[in-house]
Amino acid sequence: MTDNKPTTGGQPGIVQAALFGLCPRCGTRGLFDGLTKFAPKCRVCGLDFTSFNVGDGPAAFLTLIIGALVVMLAITLELTLHPPFWVHVVLWVPFTAATVIWGLRAGKGALLASEFQRDAGQGRLKD
Repeated sequence: MTDNKPTTGGQPGIVQAALFGLCPRCGTRGLFDGLTKFAPKCRVCGLDFTSFNVGDGPAAFLTLIIGALVVMLAITLELTLHPPFWVHVVLWVPFTAATVIWGLRAGKGALLASEFQRDAGQGRLKD
């Protein structure tokens, strides 16, 4: 039987790595090279971020969660204050963009940190 305990020998936790863009090995900021693009490797410890397969998993959940949140907030605002249409545009477009970008960074960072801590890899058959 394999040991499923995560390896956390001084590394930042999944939440810290996700929220602050920390390298899961050494804890320095620099996980991202752009808004939502991973850096090729950590500039301090040299951990290769391209070897992790995070994919677009967080994007589907963010679409559903943030979409539902924005719709509920917009409907509530419309029914309570009846603002003009331009207020909705000025309010909800930046809010949606900011929450999607922040959510993608946090989600992708959490998945990468989780893969690192659990030493995840491609499935292999035992001989």
